Amino acid sequence: MIKIYKYGEVENSEIFARVEPKMNVEETVADIIKNVRKFGDFALSDYTKKFDGVCVKKLQVTEEEINEAYSLVDPEFIRILKRAAENITRFHTQQKREGFSIENPDGTIMGQKIIPVDRAGLYVPGGTAAYPSTVLMDSIPAKIAGVTELIMVTPPDKQGKINPVILAAAKVAGVDKIFKIGGAQAIAALAYGTETIPKVDKIVGPGNAFVAEAKKQVYGVVSIDMIAGPSEILIVADEKSNPRHLAADLLSQAEHDKLASAVLVTTSMELAQKVSEEIEIQLAALPREEIARASIDNNGKIIVASDLSVAIDISNEIAPEHLELVVDNPFDYLDKIKHAGSIFMGRYCPEALGDYMAGANHTLPTSGTAKFSSPLSVDDFIKKTQFTYFTKEALIDMAEDVYYFAEKEGLSAHAKSAVVRTREENNE
Repeated sequence: MIKIYKYGEVENSEIFARVEPKMNVEETVADIIKNVRKFGDFALSDYTKKFDGVCVKKLQVTEEEINEAYSLVDPEFIRILKRAAENITRFHTQQKREGFSIENPDGTIMGQKIIPVDRAGLYVPGGTAAYPSTVLMDSIPAKIAGVTELIMVTPPDKQGKINPVILAAAKVAGVDKIFKIGGAQAIAALAYGTETIPKVDKIVGPGNAFVAEAKKQVYGVVSIDMIAGPSEILIVADEKSNPRHLAADLLSQAEHDKLASAVLVTTSMELAQKVSEEIEIQLAALPREEIARASIDNNGKIIVASDLSVAIDISNEIAPEHLELVVDNPFDYLDKIKHAGSIFMGRYCPEALGDYMAGANHTLPTSGTAKFSSPLSVDDFIKKTQFTYFTKEALIDMAEDVYYFAEKEGLSAHAKSAVVRTREENNE
């Protein structure tokens, strides 16, 4: 059964505690990265045989394979993929920004250019489930940003093939190249390049502990989106809420991972008890019951707060990846939410809408990092470059101030460079 706490009657350390992964993967990942850098495609093939149990003769997915996969996918799902892509495009197009230029009366010009990265790498997990939604969510913002080439990596199955729905989503999203490689070795290949896989400038996409650690270790050689942990949902709900709905939403995240976090914060003890009972009923019918039950046992909890204001304070402290506001007039509370990856508002907005169809991104900060980071967006695929232009007269006006400033910092060469043009003309 899910644990129920009454806020204020239990230590906060217990209420906010969370079971975390205990895998020590740093050395293993470091060795994988080292070998990929040294042996390139040979190391990739070796690791694919070792970890995925298949010999892949050609790492790159061919156009024929993509088209064949596309033809195998149910046309109704193709329609849904395209509809999701349209919604994601509509949302993320609003994030695109332009540079700016400031022209001052003295003739100086300063500004900022917005430039997309040349090449981005997208990691798409395999394993216990296929995630075509990740393909759309991570590819479309890159394309909108203007990324020249998008490289996707994803692990093959035991027959050396990629799940057709993954390839279909990649075709819909306009992915340029796809490679049959997963795990830390795929991240290493994207970061450093091999004979077959080109080096990228940024790596995005979720993965297991080995993938997350690899992204951490290659950061600095390339940029990354974030280090994502197990998925999480927090629901703030009042006493009017439907316990069946809330239980379903909590389990929608619990089925992701045994260490996923599903938390309900409510103002009603009666509702808490009903949700707990409903979770048990729904768990028994889930195909992924074992995973979801472990998640509920490890990190599931219901917190009963005195009022909605306290409930929102609790949510802000946890800073969840997904936050549902299941209350009347949810927009009345929106400004009070300070820390959350993505907010789902009202009684008819389950988090699953955000995973697939609504259009806002589903690659989100986890483990409390919503306090200082943001969802994946077009901004993740751009960089900003500044430019400055000064006229002779403008330099004369400012040179002595720069000289004085530099001298205060003890940087005499800086100081001299500021006045070398102006003082020479005055014979100083």
